[in-house]
Amino acid sequence: MIERYSRPEMSNIWTLQNRYQAWLDVEVAVCRAWSEMGRIPAEAVENISAKASIDVDRILEIEEVTRHDVIAFLTSLEEKVGPDARYIHLGCTSSDIVDTANALLLVQAGELILKDIRALLQSIETLARRHKGQLCMGRTHGIHAEPTSFGLKMAGFYAEFSRHLERVQAGLESVRVGKISGAVGTYAFLSPELEQRALIHLGLGVDPHSTQIIQRDRYAHFFTSLAILGGGIERLCVELRHLQRTEVLEVEEGFAKGQKGSSAMPHKKNPISAENMTGLSRLLRSNALASLENQALWHERDISHSSVERVIMPDSTILADYILTRLTRLLDGLVVKPERMLENMDRSFGLYFSQRVLTALIATGMPRQQAYEAVQRLAMQSWETRVAFPELVRADADMRTRLGEAALDELFDPSYYLQHEDEIFARVFNSKPVLS
Repeated sequence: MIERYSRPEMSNIWTLQNRYQAWLDVEVAVCRAWSEMGRIPAEAVENISAKASIDVDRILEIEEVTRHDVIAFLTSLEEKVGPDARYIHLGCTSSDIVDTANALLLVQAGELILKDIRALLQSIETLARRHKGQLCMGRTHGIHAEPTSFGLKMAGFYAEFSRHLERVQAGLESVRVGKISGAVGTYAFLSPELEQRALIHLGLGVDPHSTQIIQRDRYAHFFTSLAILGGGIERLCVELRHLQRTEVLEVEEGFAKGQKGSSAMPHKKNPISAENMTGLSRLLRSNALASLENQALWHERDISHSSVERVIMPDSTILADYILTRLTRLLDGLVVKPERMLENMDRSFGLYFSQRVLTALIATGMPRQQAYEAVQRLAMQSWETRVAFPELVRADADMRTRLGEAALDELFDPSYYLQHEDEIFARVFNSKPVLS
């Protein structure tokens, strides 16, 4: 991933240094398991642990000749360790090391992403609670529908990102397994006991049947969870972009001192963060498609998946980390404009009360279609004449007769639409995920 979208903690996971270190951790764990089973002298394992280290430049130099990265890695270790290096990689095939190390790297990356989601959830909850009860217009098809609150908007996103957290957790557990089962997975030169011992040292579970590789439905599970997370991020960012349009302007992204919005128009304050994350979320979804394509490999394995994973493992995790932290920063600095929300509610002349009037007429015994037509007639008149809908209802003799003055006063109270807000908040936040 390009440096622009890379945060150091995540991008460091995917350096060659850390990747080869994960390979070495697996090799040492296998040696320890062999030693526990009496095959390798304990002194040899300690010698390997003490002397084996990663020299990226040397590994790459050897790979220029071998054209095989694992063999280059092993050759480099042999140069450092000496005769005891004969015990390294004993009975293993390359995928034993690479796939198990991939699990270690994906767990490191996945745990950081989970931390990011938890931080985002805290920011969303803060916004939701701060703006609970703040009336704003709810829209369907982009058109005024009925009032909601900005707190409820944010509570809805909290509920969604709680599900994203659960999905990413499940995806991470899917890849938290290793394999030390040898060529085609038969343990011909190894054993299930050795595998279990080695993976315990690494903190990984055992893949029950891995063939020569860990099957890529596990990877697809993880990367599709990131793709669905990206869809949720884009949904929130699209909402924020719409709310920042000049005609709406109910929220604004923070605008730092000295920041510029346009090279040509000095007045511009654009929703650049939300737009950036909208675009980057598309990459998360695109990479997930590649992970799905990687599931179907020839027989016990081929390496058509390998080149793909060299790209999508770092890129998707680095992007997810970047987007989540940027979104949290956006929300923490979001400028919410309650007065504008109330102004916008008035722009549709109180038409949002139409369903209240409709249900009130039905309650008097008027047939539904007749009531609908009566309310729609006044609603269209309000829209065309720009006269407030409540005024037209009050001025209509049939409406006054059927509903009565007292009922009319009650019908046009916008707080009616938030009567269940407390219950919704209780459902969302009383069942919230553990954030620590």
